[in-house]
Amino acid sequence: MAGGAEEEGRPGREAGEEEEEDDDERPQLSAAAAGALREFLEEQRRQERDEGEKGEGEGVELVAEDWRLSQFWYDEGTARGLAEEVARLASGLPAGGAGAAVACVACPTLYAYLRKSSPDVPARLLEYDERFGQYGDDFAFYDYNQPEALPPAMKHAFSIVVADPPYLSQECLEKVAKTVSFLAQPEGSFLLLLTGEVQKDHALELLNVRPCGFKPQHSNKLGNVFRLFTNYDPVDRLGGWDRSDGASI
Repeated sequence: MAGGAEEEGRPGREAGEEEEEDDDERPQLSAAAAGALREFLEEQRRQERDEGEKGEGEGVELVAEDWRLSQFWYDEGTARGLAEEVARLASGLPAGGAGAAVACVACPTLYAYLRKSSPDVPARLLEYDERFGQYGDDFAFYDYNQPEALPPAMKHAFSIVVADPPYLSQECLEKVAKTVSFLAQPEGSFLLLLTGEVQKDHALELLNVRPCGFKPQHSNKLGNVFRLFTNYDPVDRLGGWDRSDGASI
């Protein structure tokens, strides 16, 4: 969803060398580029300010998004709504064993809010970004390119799996689907998938999930329309399954 290139190295100015370049010879940013840079820096400052406020208020404190890892955190309303739904599902499951265990696959925002609002719900965060190692044993390193390279104890250990594939590609969804199959209990598990609306057909084919009326939003507005897909009908929650296209459910 995003990418970048490292800045090419430039030879440093030698000690004592005087700056005699004419202004015209120095590289200049175009007006558009300068405006984009100012906007980027202001957005970074806004994120840092918001994160500080969340840490002091009712929200949660998260590490800064890293666009190189295609990280886009949910906004507070989305995170709270999902955390409430997961906690509700967990409350109806038996305790002990796999019980109400929740796997949060590449969705650290949900994990952080769930951890704060429902600390009694056992949850694990599977993430590529090792900054989340701050969560201790709740964190497990996860690379979607190796969908089943996870601790053996995680196999079929979760009754609730929430997955947010990092990229909007069929290949990525296919690999994440293998991870879901590895994690989820074979019978009676709940699956929530957050991805772009463009993945609707693939999501149904790979994971037998259908879109809900609820549409996830991100702190930084994205151009793609995102949807929540589930393998169960929430009915009067999260907008229930979306029947607006007339598809039989």
